[in-house]
Amino acid sequence: MLLIRILPLLLSLITTNSLAQETHYPESGVGNIEQKLVTGNNYMVATANPYASMAGMRIIDLGGSAVDAAIAVQMVLTLVEPESSGIGGGGFALHWDNKNKKITSYDGREKAPMSATPKLFFDANGTPMNWWAALAGGRSVGVPGIVAMMEKMHKKHGVLPWEELFVDAINLSENGFEVSPKLALAIKNKQNPALGRYKEAWEYFFPNDEPLKAKSIKTNKKLAKTFKRIALLGSKGFYKGEIAIDIVKTVQNAKDNPGLLTNEDLIQYQAIERDVICAEYKKYKLCGMGPPTSGGMSVIQIIKMLEDKNLNKYKPLSAEAVHLITQSSKLAFADRAKYMADSDFVNVPVTGLIDSEYLKKRARLISLNDMGVAQAGIPANANKNWQKGRTFEQPNTTHFSIIDKNGNGISMTSSIEMAFGSTLMVHGFLLNNQLTDFSFNPTKNGKLVANSVAAGKRPRSSMSPFMIFNENNHLIMLIGSPGGSRIINYVAKTILAVLEWDLDIQEAINLPHFVNRNGATDLEINTSIVNLKTNLEKKGHQVNIRDLNSGLHGIVIKNNKLYGGADPRRLGKVLAK
Repeated sequence: MLLIRILPLLLSLITTNSLAQETHYPESGVGNIEQKLVTGNNYMVATANPYASMAGMRIIDLGGSAVDAAIAVQMVLTLVEPESSGIGGGGFALHWDNKNKKITSYDGREKAPMSATPKLFFDANGTPMNWWAALAGGRSVGVPGIVAMMEKMHKKHGVLPWEELFVDAINLSENGFEVSPKLALAIKNKQNPALGRYKEAWEYFFPNDEPLKAKSIKTNKKLAKTFKRIALLGSKGFYKGEIAIDIVKTVQNAKDNPGLLTNEDLIQYQAIERDVICAEYKKYKLCGMGPPTSGGMSVIQIIKMLEDKNLNKYKPLSAEAVHLITQSSKLAFADRAKYMADSDFVNVPVTGLIDSEYLKKRARLISLNDMGVAQAGIPANANKNWQKGRTFEQPNTTHFSIIDKNGNGISMTSSIEMAFGSTLMVHGFLLNNQLTDFSFNPTKNGKLVANSVAAGKRPRSSMSPFMIFNENNHLIMLIGSPGGSRIINYVAKTILAVLEWDLDIQEAINLPHFVNRNGATDLEINTSIVNLKTNLEKKGHQVNIRDLNSGLHGIVIKNNKLYGGADPRRLGKVLAK
C-alpha cells in the first residue's frame, strides 16, 4: 500500500522546481543581514535556511503537525546546510502537545560503537590524540541518531504520511537548490581543514576541482535516492541494507583514521524519549533537555543564579548586567565540566544541580569583581571524585522552532559537530564526528572523567533546545542555537533578554553576544559591546574580542499572536500565517 501511494508522488517531483526558483539570498552575503520581527496568527516556522522554512510551512499548510514539519525541515537542511547538520548526525528535540498540555523530550544523540574503549582516541604511542588529527575519518563517527529520532517522534505526534515529509527534500535534491553564501564560504575557506581528504566529499563540494559558488544551482542525486529509500522503508531503510552497509565500509576503511562502527551498532541504535528537566524562575517555568546534553542544566543554572540579582534594573548591554551573567556562567561551566555526561553511564546529579537552594548558595560567590576560575560545587547526590575533562566542541550546528495550527511546538537542535563533520560522505550525506565531544583522556589525577569514552555511550553535548511557560502553563517561548559550548551562553542571554528586559524575540536575538565558559570573557567583534572591554577589565575580566557566530531561531507567543526571530549572523528565515 505504501509503495502504491509513494511512487506517483516521487515521480511527480522530477518536473517541479518551485522552491529553487523562489529563494533568493541577500546581496550582502553571509551574516549581518537585516532581520525583522515576523508576526503570525496561526502557525510559524523559524529555521536557518529559507528552503527549510518553506518546506515546513508547506507541510503545515497540508494539515501536518509541528513534528511533520520538523521532519521536512531537517531533511531539507541535510541537503542545503550540509556543513551544519543532517541525517548523518544527531540531535535533541522538545515537543509541546498543546491539547494535553504535555512537554516531551527526544534524544537522538549519536552513540559510540560497542567495541569502543576509553582509549578510543589514543595514538600508537599510548597518548591522547591531537583533536585535529582525530576529527576527520572513521574514528570520530558515532552511530547517527536523527532518522531514528524523527521516526519515533512521527509515530507519536505525526499526522501526515511519513513519505509526504520527504517531498521537498527529494525535489530539491533532484532538481537543484541555490547554494547559499554561508555554504560557499565554508567550502572556499575549508572551514574543516580535512575537507577534501576523502574523494566523495571532494567531488561533491569541489566539482572540477573548484569550490561551489554562491548562487550556483547544485543537485544531489545520491541523496535523493537515499531520501526515497527512507521515505519508502522508514528508519530500517537507513539502519539496515545498502545504506548501512556502505556507512560501515566507509567508516572502517577511512584512510589514516579508520573507525570501529559495525552493522550491529546501526541495527541496535535507538532514539530515547527522556524526562524533560524544568525549573521555576520567578513566574516562569524553564524547560530543557537533560543528559546527555549539558545544555538544559547549564542554561537553567545560569538563569536561576541570577534570580535575586535584580537583573531588570540594569540595561541589557551595561557592564553590570554583562558582569553578572558572565559570573553566573563561570559557576555553571565549572559544574558542567565535572558532573555532566551521559546519565545512562554515570550518576549525573540533575536534581541537585538545578535545586534552588543549591543555586542560591552558588550565587553568593558572585561579587563586584571577576571571580577568576570557578570551582565546581557539591550538589546533592554528586560524586565528588569525578574529574573535569577537556573537550573541543565546534559551532557548526542548526536550530529550528515551529508552532503548528493547533499550538503544538517543536524546539529542535541538530548537528554533525565540526563543519562538514568527519568529512566522510556516503550516499549523498556527511557523517558526523560527534565522538570527539568525549574527553579524550578517561582519567585525570588518577580519577575518572565523567565524559570519557565507553562502548555504547553518548558524548556530552551543549545543544540547548528550550521552551518557556508562564504561570498558567501556557507555552510562551521556543529558542535554541548552534555554537558549540557557546550555545549555552547564547540561549541563556536570549531568554533573559525576553524575560527580564522585555525585548521582542528579534531584538533579543540581535543583541550582541558576550560569552564566558569559566575563563576569559569573549565580546562579539564589530558590535557595540566591545565598548565594555575597558570597564570589564577594571572588574578583573580577561577580555577577548572575537567572532561569535550563533544561529538563534525563536518564537514568542503573546496575546494569542506569534512573534518570530531569525539570527542576522546567518541566513535564517521566519515564515508565518
